[in-house]
Amino acid sequence: FLESFFTKYVEYDFTADLEQKLDLVSSGDLQWKQLLSEFWRDFTSNVEDTADLRITQVLDALNEVMAPHVFPVLEEGVDPRKCTSCEDGQLSLKVGRYGAFVGCSNYPECKFTRQLTVNGDGAQLSEDRILGLDPETGIDVLLKVGRFGPYIQLGEAVEGEKPKRAGIPKEQDPTEVDLELALKLLSLPREIGAHPETGKPIVAGLGRYGPYVNHERQYANLDSAEELFTIGINRAVTLIAEKQAKARRGPVTLKELGNHPDTDKPINVLDGRYGPYVKHEKTNATIPKGTDPESVTLEMALELITAREAKKPTKKKATKKKAKKKTAKKKTEKKKTAKKKSAKKKTTKKKEATAEPELETDS
Repeated sequence: FLESFFTKYVEYDFTADLEQKLDLVSSGDLQWKQLLSEFWRDFTSNVEDTADLRITQVLDALNEVMAPHVFPVLEEGVDPRKCTSCEDGQLSLKVGRYGAFVGCSNYPECKFTRQLTVNGDGAQLSEDRILGLDPETGIDVLLKVGRFGPYIQLGEAVEGEKPKRAGIPKEQDPTEVDLELALKLLSLPREIGAHPETGKPIVAGLGRYGPYVNHERQYANLDSAEELFTIGINRAVTLIAEKQAKARRGPVTLKELGNHPDTDKPINVLDGRYGPYVKHEKTNATIPKGTDPESVTLEMALELITAREAKKPTKKKATKKKAKKKTAKKKTEKKKTAKKKSAKKKTTKKKEATAEPELETDS
């Protein structure tokens, strides 16, 4: 999607230029508000250009770009996008509530769907089927194929009433969904218990981004859909607390290495949002992947900091700033001159006005 409609933002030159500007912000040679303003101005314009795109236009572009991966040629002379169910429609990427999948262009006449996989060999489902009866209501539990992919439904839709529905987890093969799993999914969201501090419920549910626990609008992801039905109150409280702590915490100092030999300022190893790094005054240098932060020495940190500072093009920007200041002075001088001129004109007019009555009196 980005390569098709936001090409500029995934190009190497753009990211390299942005990195240089961020270095300037870090060193105090560029105002962060100016950087954000310039970025947002161009980005907003790009978003506006794509605002009128229809979902079909986006999917058509993605079908073309991802064709070798989603619709691989399995047999010579056979269209890889030909629907194997109705043999008349074209397979295309589609977007559902629980993610993307492959479906037929002849929907709803043809309900063929396939999981989105790299080799095009995902599980296939072409029609609705009954999984069994709900023991509590005696109503059929259905595995249905909809416009946005397969889902579970309790009974058929009746006019004026909307039947209960449940999504199927992304990692779950829809062809292997049985009555037991379907009933579990229909039981969501599940209340795990009350939070020991607030007394308010913690709930487990399945959303468009996967399984989660929720407590007063604080969401934390679960590792798998199986945890939706097994997670207890202790683990749920821990996950919520970890998510809250992560959102609040700033960089954590892991190690103090000593002072810089030139500035006598401290050099520390920190763990930040994007991983471990070394810090000296306003310079942050990322620690290479695979390197244990605890093994970083002062000598290693000095090398990283020196290399990082060498990338900062501070001289060019300093020259531009001086030029701006000179321009500002010229503008103020012009304004002052303009005021003096206008004052002279007013004085002249007054003199002329007083002179005219004197001439009339003499005559």
